[in-house]
Amino acid sequence: MQLWNDLIAWLTSNAARPTVLAAAVLFVAMLAAGLLAAWIASAAIRRVVAQRDREARTAAVAALVDAATEASVWNSLTPQEQVLADRAVGQADILVRLLPIKGSDVAANWAAHQLHELKRASATFGYQLDPAVSEFRDRLLEWQRRPSRTRKQFQNDLARWRAQRQEPEQVAVAAQDAWVAEQHHERYQPAAALVSDSPTAPSPTLDDARA
Repeated sequence: MQLWNDLIAWLTSNAARPTVLAAAVLFVAMLAAGLLAAWIASAAIRRVVAQRDREARTAAVAALVDAATEASVWNSLTPQEQVLADRAVGQADILVRLLPIKGSDVAANWAAHQLHELKRASATFGYQLDPAVSEFRDRLLEWQRRPSRTRKQFQNDLARWRAQRQEPEQVAVAAQDAWVAEQHHERYQPAAALVSDSPTAPSPTLDDARA
């Protein structure tokens, strides 16, 4: 108890004021340095996370634009190339839906609808696909720069397409798509049949070897 009283008496004495002031300044300086270091580290982590998000968003948009290019020539692809293109589209769709952006699923739904329309349009003779692909690319780039505003536009497009969807028209479109797929299959089926039905040279028999 005497030691505590002596310590209190020394701290309140005039001789201890410089020492106490120096200790307080040192404590405040260390606290400020710690807070500044934490703020710098937090800002650096936020920059790294933002950069990773931008890279992921750029990769997803690039994958969708590449898928749109494949979809624009869908009817001229072989069945094997169509399978690979569908796999690329599926991977791009997952990349977009996994982005840490509010409304990324809306953008994925919009892109899926547009890719389907590009596939259908590739079977229409005389249809200019370059403007459609360019518009698809520009809309996605705009979404990458301004996700919130573009998300509302995508929602409006999806709502308009749902409102325009009519049962008789959908039946006709499905029949047309089935006919196009059948024509595409018949175009590549003869080549596959020729490869599978090509005659093979008969293996030499024992009598031929003796001769």
